[in-house]
Amino acid sequence: MKLKRLIWPLVGLTTIAFSIWLLLGEVRGLSFDEIGDSLSRIGPISWLLAVLSTLLAYAALAGYDRIALQNIGRSVSWLFITVTSFTAYALSHNVGASVFSGAVVRYRAYSSRGLTGAEVGSLVAICSFTFMLGTVFLMGMVLVLQPDITERFVDVLPVAASRTTGVVLLALVGLYALGSLLRLRPLRIRSFVLAYPRPVLVIQQLIIGPLELIGAAGIIYFALPDVGNPGFLVVLGIFLVSFSAALISHAPGGLGVLELLFVTSMPDVDPADVIAALLVFRLFYLIIPFALALVVILLFERSQLSQADPPAA
Repeated sequence: MKLKRLIWPLVGLTTIAFSIWLLLGEVRGLSFDEIGDSLSRIGPISWLLAVLSTLLAYAALAGYDRIALQNIGRSVSWLFITVTSFTAYALSHNVGASVFSGAVVRYRAYSSRGLTGAEVGSLVAICSFTFMLGTVFLMGMVLVLQPDITERFVDVLPVAASRTTGVVLLALVGLYALGSLLRLRPLRIRSFVLAYPRPVLVIQQLIIGPLELIGAAGIIYFALPDVGNPGFLVVLGIFLVSFSAALISHAPGGLGVLELLFVTSMPDVDPADVIAALLVFRLFYLIIPFALALVVILLFERSQLSQADPPAA
């Protein structure tokens, strides 16, 4: 049992070490002064837009939980949903193994509102599926509209194949929406069961999921300089690939993974500017939310403890 608990942390740490080693080879000769200069060149408007992108991303993340609660037929106040979702994602994005760490926070919070363990498990699964749906939908859009983006990662994939892949991804999303509209029976693949939610919830998924990812990618995009900037669509595509890779790697905060993929896939941008933009992303999307989440957890546990204490005689 102890060995199983150590597997994913070890995978994450190994991924971090390997990614940083590769990254150091890409940015060899880059100094802290150059990164500092890049940060100083980010204008006030860009900082403001990065902040607004962060707010959009975390507002959309609260929508994940709202959609899941509607799907399981539970009603919880918007404020509680927003705070719980913010805390769960702020913690899981930094700790790694996001599904498990986020589930612990959600169980502790939503069980205080009467949800059972099974209901919280369903909620976490729906949130994860909404994220994957948004990723597939946006990646399909990027590949159809900007098929040459794959050349930034691999040289052997023809543009036509990229566009075809995008069409297939969008078709899968369309089939999911059609299954909901026609009220088809749940899709079963061995132990995996996909129950189609109501069409109104599918529409919400196809709006909220992409909005969160667009907001997160926007932080990086607005922090990048105009010189060499490949445009938002390309930055979004790179973010989708790098963020998904970071989640799969279980590396806490995707440390090293994000940086490596962004630096190698944006050769026309000064590496110092790319690292500076990613530092802004980490500050707004990871570090500040993580600090606030710790405060929320302490306040929540304190309130639960005070409610559990018997009144003085």
